[in-house]
Amino acid sequence: MSNKKPLGLTMKILIGMGLGILVGAAIQFWMGDVEFVQDNIVGGLFHAGGKMFVNSLKMLVVPLVFISLVCGTCSLADPSKLGRLGGKSIALYLTTTAIAITLAIALALLISPGASEQALASSASFTGKEAPSLSQVLINIIPSNPIQAMAEGNMLQIIVFALLFGIAITLAGDAGKRVASVFEDLNEVVMKIVNIIMNLAPYGVFFLMAKLASEISPSTFGKVFMYFLVVLLALAVHALVTYPTILKFLTGLNPVIFIRKMRDTALFAFSTASSNATIPVTLETTTKKMGVDNSIASFTVPLGATINMDGTAIMQGVATVFIAQVYGIDLSIADYLMVILTATLASIGTAGVPGVGLIMLAMVLQQVGLPVEGIALIIGVDRLLDMTRTAVNVTGDSMVTVIVAKTEKELDTEVYNDPWVGRKTES
Repeated sequence: MSNKKPLGLTMKILIGMGLGILVGAAIQFWMGDVEFVQDNIVGGLFHAGGKMFVNSLKMLVVPLVFISLVCGTCSLADPSKLGRLGGKSIALYLTTTAIAITLAIALALLISPGASEQALASSASFTGKEAPSLSQVLINIIPSNPIQAMAEGNMLQIIVFALLFGIAITLAGDAGKRVASVFEDLNEVVMKIVNIIMNLAPYGVFFLMAKLASEISPSTFGKVFMYFLVVLLALAVHALVTYPTILKFLTGLNPVIFIRKMRDTALFAFSTASSNATIPVTLETTTKKMGVDNSIASFTVPLGATINMDGTAIMQGVATVFIAQVYGIDLSIADYLMVILTATLASIGTAGVPGVGLIMLAMVLQQVGLPVEGIALIIGVDRLLDMTRTAVNVTGDSMVTVIVAKTEKELDTEVYNDPWVGRKTES
């Protein structure tokens, strides 16, 4: 009987990426002029396989956002909690997400990881869109036909309708509870589809990378490494500067203690790449190590795992700038503002499971007219970044939990300030 452990998804994706690069590079250097290979292998098999994978990501955008967002809103089971606790938590989560994506876009524009004198060919077919007026933007947020909004993939309208639908379910009593249970079941089904798609990711990555490697110059892969470093830098700044600053400013607590007590939780989140899977660990850390009352943590932590996706927002911000630069597309200030607004609101509907960030990125790219195929440039390294940004997400969940508990006078500061609390029973 073999004790050999099966390969994890991360390793499979890395293998798919590596094989795709090797096969694509071999085709470019040795069979670049062979018509059969270019027409049937590159333009046929690789193109079709990659397109099918990209379409599978786009396919999940609308149902994932709508169903997850309705379930997230329904988590506010007691309507009275839409008051203080809900208001504080949601405001803090959305504020940190907006800061995260703004920071990401600023760093990406400053460093320009995808800038080059020679852009990829897809930019030739891109024409800039005329920015609508502010009044028209506000009018367009409210869907006149939610079914049409879903068919057209209008995310802002879908998000608004999902929020209203979720709030209505919460206020509808027993009928709302029955509908909420249906949506919870639907959410489980959609998550299974996500798992299926992500299990196919290594093959999709292979096709996408093989096609890219057979068509673009080796210098482009250097850009992907720069993209990787920019995302890591933005994640580090947000986790080690933004969060501690907000915590200190709003509560006066020592942020160094907070960071130290978050280490184990962050490592667990890194290993699982899932905010949802880390919820039990996050709850234990905030209640036993930081002194948050369970009545607060049991509300803010699951809510944060549903709507707080700062790490994903950072990836979306950097990726949007990177893909626009690689394809030689100039985005306007209005486009960047749309990215910030869309990604911030969409973070509410981003489920805390591995791989969903790529689906959300497809939505953000569509909103500003960027080619979704650009995801192929970054998907090979996304799993590693996914693990890191999940650690950032759970750190944000815990920070907001501590802030809400402190403002509600439900935080035991003696427990928070004791560096040995939580360690005494570990030996």
